[in-house]
Amino acid sequence: MKRAFAPAILSLICLAAPAQDAYRKSVDDWHAAREARLAAEDGWLSLIGRDWLNPGENTLGTAPGSTVLLPEGVAPAKAGLFILEGTTVRFRTLPGSGILLNGKPAVEAVLKSDADEHPDQLQAGRVRFYVIRRGDRFGIRLKDPETPARKAFHGVPRYPVDPAWRIEADFIPYNPPQTRPIGTVIGTTESMTTPGLLRFKVGGREVTLEPMIEDPEHPELFIIFKDTTSTHGTYPAGRFLYAEMPKNGKVILDFNRAINPPCAFSMFATCPLPPKQNHLAVDVPAGEKNPGLH
Repeated sequence: MKRAFAPAILSLICLAAPAQDAYRKSVDDWHAAREARLAAEDGWLSLIGRDWLNPGENTLGTAPGSTVLLPEGVAPAKAGLFILEGTTVRFRTLPGSGILLNGKPAVEAVLKSDADEHPDQLQAGRVRFYVIRRGDRFGIRLKDPETPARKAFHGVPRYPVDPAWRIEADFIPYNPPQTRPIGTVIGTTESMTTPGLLRFKVGGREVTLEPMIEDPEHPELFIIFKDTTSTHGTYPAGRFLYAEMPKNGKVILDFNRAINPPCAFSMFATCPLPPKQNHLAVDVPAGEKNPGLH
């Protein structure tokens, strides 16, 4: 049986008993808000499709064989066309489709993808959809608030909140920041920027993680990691952890807030995978567990 290492005493942020109670409540409140976002009408549990576009015309509708297939009853058999030309996706509605674009009756338009901060939103009845870009590939992501997964959702299992897993790490900056190729569950590779290295101790053992910057306009540390609980408790592909940017060469890593990637909840997500340097050879029994085991 694998040993669940406890963080080294010197790397803990020590909290008195009343502060520990307040801390546990803050994590519980934060996790309740996360679960509410997952279960929201447009949350990850509402995903029903991710259809890749081919160069040229791509059909939209409820007819079998449509490139982008809508659920029966929300639109006509033939509702519109997505036209992919290079890195441009144009939408052309067909008469009587009832499709909305950003809340108004759709007209022919070039669509902004999720690579933009505010992608254009299309709607057919209760179903919403938009363009996603992953490297050189473009697709359509569809969300339906009536999914069985959303209706059956009763929360995400997790380990008990333990203040010992709120750890202070040393930040060793890279000068300049470096670029890393990050693989994804769909087989693509994305380039992400890492500003430096995080070094801390677990069970008296020094370990490191490389954080990434997910959004340069709203910088925070994004850590894609995997530990040995992935074989017996947490999501096998790894987990995510966010942390504030370094202050005075230190970063607080709160593993009680480690979360499952979207692909733990939907086969239509396009999650990044932990790079080899972020595979920890220790147990981190904190944060969310594998939802597929419960």
